[in-house]
Amino acid sequence: MVEGAEIRVAPAYQRQFRWNESVQSALVESLLLGLPIPAIFVATNKDGTWDVVDGLQRIATILRFFGIDVPEAEKLQFSKNPLRLKEMSQLTRFAELTYEDLPMPIRLMLGKRYLRVQVLSDKSDHDVRFELFRRLNAGAVALTPQEIRSCVYQGPFLDLIDELSNIPEFESLLKLQKKNQNDGTTEEMVLKFYAYLEKMESFDGKVTRFLNRYMFDRMSDTKLKKDRELFIQTATFLSTVLGGKPFLRQGAPTTPLNQLEGVLAGIAMIFREGGSPKVPKPGWENDTQLVGFSKQGTNSRPMLKGRILRSKEIFS
Repeated sequence: MVEGAEIRVAPAYQRQFRWNESVQSALVESLLLGLPIPAIFVATNKDGTWDVVDGLQRIATILRFFGIDVPEAEKLQFSKNPLRLKEMSQLTRFAELTYEDLPMPIRLMLGKRYLRVQVLSDKSDHDVRFELFRRLNAGAVALTPQEIRSCVYQGPFLDLIDELSNIPEFESLLKLQKKNQNDGTTEEMVLKFYAYLEKMESFDGKVTRFLNRYMFDRMSDTKLKKDRELFIQTATFLSTVLGGKPFLRQGAPTTPLNQLEGVLAGIAMIFREGGSPKVPKPGWENDTQLVGFSKQGTNSRPMLKGRILRSKEIFS
């Protein structure tokens, strides 16, 4: 299925291949011993293909050991070198062997091992589907809400979000912690830009649910030209104001995302109303009111409106 592009091992929400070779070897040893392997969960797409929801590490390990070429290897940081078994707890005589080194009877036996696959229908209610993904990925490396949205709410609007999250003008604004650099944080910032700009008055403080509803309402929207232009115009203006440097406030080693989302929405309101934002005086990032609306208790309607409207004042 991988070779025929019938299954995507690394859809947008999946993370990189993280198992070290000892853990990979332990999985292969379990297969050789005939021990049960946890089910792999996949989701069906409208074209009949599958996306891996839970089981990336297991599938990638098996593919690597069998020597199957993975088209998404670079994205996964997936080693192209054959897996050489190591630190085997039971089958110590197999240590340092590759798949090609195994006797043919063992290779044939291994190829017939059973793996259970649980398929999630593409016809599932989107709220139910989101919750399934969240629960399945509640382990040590849980998916973020935005990584799950990347599978549940596929469509033109998601494509726009992915596109805009990678434009240089927007990327220049962000200085993120390492853990947030590939977990959907940038994509969620773009989503918040539109959701807060348009639905600020209906925000109830439940961020994940609020964003999910907005994504669902717009997932099939194709009239996106003005949306694209407004975000690019806003990000370009702010990047110019900051001289191409990340958005930071005094004492913040990384970008204060709550504050940035308010600034972007405030600038966009000026553009949307036909105005032209002004370059504020130096030090505006540390404005007492703006910072106050961006710290404690930020996920409430008054705080959200406060940082957006204060940003609009600063740039008017």
